[in-house]
Amino acid sequence: MKLKSKLPDIGVTIFTRMTALANESNAINLSQGFPDFEVAPELTGLVYKYMQNGFNQYAPMQGVMPLRERIAEKTFRLYGASYDPGTEITVTSGATEALFAAIAAVVNKGDEVIVFEPAFDSYVPAVLLSGGIPKYIKMKPPYYIIDWDEVKDAVSDRTRLMILNSPHNPTGSVLSKDDISSLRKIILETNIFIISDEVYEHIIFDGISHESMAGYPDLASRSFVISSFGKTYHTTGWKVGYCLAPKTLSAEFQKVHQFLTFSTNTPVQHAYAEFLKNEKAYLGLSGFYQEKRNRFLSLIKNSRFKPVPCRGTYFQMLDYSSISDEPDTVFAKRLTVEYGVAAIPPSVFYHRNDDHKALRFCFAKKDETLEKAAEKLCRI
Repeated sequence: MKLKSKLPDIGVTIFTRMTALANESNAINLSQGFPDFEVAPELTGLVYKYMQNGFNQYAPMQGVMPLRERIAEKTFRLYGASYDPGTEITVTSGATEALFAAIAAVVNKGDEVIVFEPAFDSYVPAVLLSGGIPKYIKMKPPYYIIDWDEVKDAVSDRTRLMILNSPHNPTGSVLSKDDISSLRKIILETNIFIISDEVYEHIIFDGISHESMAGYPDLASRSFVISSFGKTYHTTGWKVGYCLAPKTLSAEFQKVHQFLTFSTNTPVQHAYAEFLKNEKAYLGLSGFYQEKRNRFLSLIKNSRFKPVPCRGTYFQMLDYSSISDEPDTVFAKRLTVEYGVAAIPPSVFYHRNDDHKALRFCFAKKDETLEKAAEKLCRI
C-alpha cells in the first residue's frame, strides 16, 4: 500500500532531534524550551488535592468554569478586555492545539495566510493541512522588526489570516505600540483574521509592556488570542493552554477543538484556577526571567558569542559568526557533540532555511545549569 503524505516536506521537529542528540551526547540541553527547576509546591499540591477530591473525569469541552472565570478576570485586569467565560474562552491541551484549532477554524483551501519568519514550527504545517497558502514575510535582524510596508504589499483579496507572535520565539523580539498602530492601519478595512500567539505574555523585559490583541477592541474582534499556563508556571509537560476569541469565532474554534482533544486534564484545570488567585506568581515572572537572562549574558560575556537583543521569552539568540562560518544546523550539532551544549538552529524556522549564523539558547534553567553551560561556551 502506498501512502501519499499530506506533509511530504515535514520531518520530526528540531526540538525532538536536538533533545535526543543532547541526551545521546550527555550535553546540557539549552535547546528545547523547558525549565529544569521545580514547579511551585503549592501548585502541585493543588493538583493532588483535586485528584483526591474526585475531579478525575472528563472536564467540559470548553474547560472547567472556575478556570475560565479566572482567565476572564486576569485578562480584564491586565488588558481591560472583557471576555465571556461562558462563550468566549476555551481551555485547550496546550497552545499548540489551540493554534491548530484556530487555523483550522478559519482557513479554507486556497486562502492565503501571512506568516512572519522566523516562525514557530507548528504554524505552517497547520496552514498546509487546512489547504492554506503561506505568504512569508521576513523580520529584520538584529532586532527582528516587522516591515509593515511589506505586510501591506503582501495583503491580497485572498488573505484570510495573519499569525503574530509576541514576545517572539525564537528571537525574543516584542511588538511595540507603533507596530500595533501599523497593523491597525493595514488590517481594519479587510476581512483578515488574526491569530496572536502570546504564550510568553508574562516574560517581557526592560520595562516594556506586552501589547496584547485583547487590549485593542477593534483587533480583538477578529483575533484568536492564545496563551499557555505551561510557560507561566514552569509546567510545560502538563500541556494546558487557552484561547480567547469573540463568541462567533470561539464557536467555530470549539467545533474543531472538540474533535482534537475534546477536553483537557481536569484536576490540573482546577488547580490552575485556584492558583491564579495568586497574582504575584505571574506578575513577578518578568523580573524572575530578566534576572536569568542577565545572569546568562554576564556568564558568557568573555566568550566569542555575541548576544542578539532579547526583549522577551526565555530564549537568547547568540551570534557565532566570529567562531565559525558553518551553517547553523551543522554548528548546533557540533556544539552539542564536541562541546556539550545543545541549542536550536533558527534556520529551521524559515521556509528557505535562512541562516544568520546564530543559535537559540534557553535560559529557563537553574543557575548551576547556566553556569556549567557558560563555562563550556567560554572555552570555545
